[in-house]
Amino acid sequence: MPYIYQDPRKKEPSTPQTARSIHSSGKTYEQLKQECLRNGTLFEDADFPANDASLFYSEKPNIPFVWKRPKDIVKDPEFILGGASRTDVCQGDLGDCWLLAAIASLTLSEKVLYRVVPPDQSFGSGYAGIFHFQFWQHNEWLDVVIDDRLPTFRNRLVFLHSADLNEFWSALLEKAYAKLNGSFEALKGGSTIEAMEDFTGGVSETYENKSAPNNYFEIMDKALKRGSMLGCSIDTASSAESEAKTPQGLVKGHAYSITGLDVVNYRGQKVQLIRVRNPWGQVEWNGAWSDNATEWNSIDPAERKRLCQTSLDDGEFWMKFEDFKRYFDKVEICNLTPDALDDDIEHQWEVAAHEGSWIRGSTAGGCRNFLETFWTNPQIKLSLEEKDDGHHECTFIAALMQKNRRKLKKAGADMLTIGYTIYQCPGAESQVTKDFFKFNGSKARSKTYINLREISQRFRLPPGEYMLVPTTFEPHQEADFCLRIFSEKKATIKEVDGDIKVEIPEPPKPNPPHKETEEEKQFRTFFEQIAGEDMEVNEKELQYILNAVLQRTKNIKFKDLSLLSCINIIALMDTTGNGKLGFEEFKIFWDKMKTWIGIFLKFDTDKSGTMSSYELRLALKAAGYQLNNIILQLIVLRYADDSYQIEFDDFLNCIIRLDNACRVFKALNKSTADTISINQAEFISLAMNI
Repeated sequence: MPYIYQDPRKKEPSTPQTARSIHSSGKTYEQLKQECLRNGTLFEDADFPANDASLFYSEKPNIPFVWKRPKDIVKDPEFILGGASRTDVCQGDLGDCWLLAAIASLTLSEKVLYRVVPPDQSFGSGYAGIFHFQFWQHNEWLDVVIDDRLPTFRNRLVFLHSADLNEFWSALLEKAYAKLNGSFEALKGGSTIEAMEDFTGGVSETYENKSAPNNYFEIMDKALKRGSMLGCSIDTASSAESEAKTPQGLVKGHAYSITGLDVVNYRGQKVQLIRVRNPWGQVEWNGAWSDNATEWNSIDPAERKRLCQTSLDDGEFWMKFEDFKRYFDKVEICNLTPDALDDDIEHQWEVAAHEGSWIRGSTAGGCRNFLETFWTNPQIKLSLEEKDDGHHECTFIAALMQKNRRKLKKAGADMLTIGYTIYQCPGAESQVTKDFFKFNGSKARSKTYINLREISQRFRLPPGEYMLVPTTFEPHQEADFCLRIFSEKKATIKEVDGDIKVEIPEPPKPNPPHKETEEEKQFRTFFEQIAGEDMEVNEKELQYILNAVLQRTKNIKFKDLSLLSCINIIALMDTTGNGKLGFEEFKIFWDKMKTWIGIFLKFDTDKSGTMSSYELRLALKAAGYQLNNIILQLIVLRYADDSYQIEFDDFLNCIIRLDNACRVFKALNKSTADTISINQAEFISLAMNI
């Protein structure tokens, strides 16, 4: 009977309700604040100190920054002054307009805003120089604590600031986000949708204006009414065009936020309008329906008031929707999770999430172009059980995110090129192998492989079971990932990894001396010559015997077996406990060895004397060991070389240790259950024996 092991570390991520404190002290914001109040001190954050390391990692400031608390900058600082609004977000000397556009969108929904910016903070009673903000990261909410020391030059904030110099919530929010990502410099360059997702836990969609659907205005209008966050931008043909101003007053390569859509009566016709905001707080569209355009003269004053149309140079402007599609290239929509939406919104997405990893040599198989390794990527089973209302298919958005790449910039890591493919599930609960992908086409796939933090796409498929394979473009590229499914109706996802199952046939009992085969007789003679009268060998003698025998074995190319392998063999087969191997024990082992040699030769397809680490899963399964990704990753890290190849000696060492581990587990297993309970002495004994 096989026994099954389930890894206790694997668990499905849950929907976040409260934010997890991540300060190195282990204390929460409230605990740190109360500690400062008791001591009469202002908080100083050792995790993100007021020095150059928190600002930049690849350059030095070109001006002398002075870190100051708001009370040292202005007389009466306020956290939020007169309610948080879009004008509280003005860009400083950091290239993070993508972040500012997202913060501006954040202010459109109080519920979303106050999830990120807890409002019960101030510079008044209870002030202790400490503030906190909450961000979504890879399927959980984190509570980020900071002190309020901000970089200044000539007593003015250097980076993000409010139009009102007494207001500091947006500057402190930017600092907390910089801390989350390692430094202020880490915020240079990005996509508005990235920050939108970190502020909401939502999932993004990207639309190209030139290929927009017919109901584009309705899609965007519905998204805004659902509380979704929207951003837009104009493409650049080269880096030289970045931040270049067009004759129409728009800025290329710049992240804008969309803050409203409406329809007005203009000279007897309905005109669709869209409101856009430049996070600079200035530089605006100068065409039709701009702040001072003549079109507004033909609009009813009450209508102008309803649209909050003003002629201020505040970066926000209205424009005709057709002009918007003509001059802007891209729109990003961040769809929100149910916990971020107001209760009165009728339609909410169903959300399912899975976290996994691409590991070199085991689960980093690359895209479909690399068929030999593609099948080793994580395989995620997607169950679509219920049709959309009024339709025969199921609508869902599949979003694949690579984790922590912005934070890893400091270590030289770039965004990997990622994508995914969706297949009809063949029904098996175990991983499918290369042949399945060789002979079966996909049902859907991401539009392209691209080096963004997250790629997402909307699909419609009939109800059923599918398999989604997330990959990097090239094999051997390592990263953690988070896969999320936003669906109209409930959908479930689960990695097809399988439980650990071990099915090893009992080796045949050796023949008595008078019935020995010719091979066994030859072994006995050779064994006697090495072992002497006691017919037992130690590890060095066993090493000599096995290497001599293997050199005569046809077809197998190998380097000499190591002494470690022989020590492990004796640990596996020694029934007397004297640290030596008798001839009868050796004969049992040789039967096992012949099986393992046959398996190795089968998977050493090029007869090079090595097998690929990606083939190891199938080789071990052929030997009776069905393992999950976590165990396989540990094995590959231990036994594969830099080229992800495994020599025979390493394969033998690996399989002996697996065999030994299973033997010890069975010895300690007092029942038919798939778990054991051991005390410290038993654990030490187990570890030493394996």
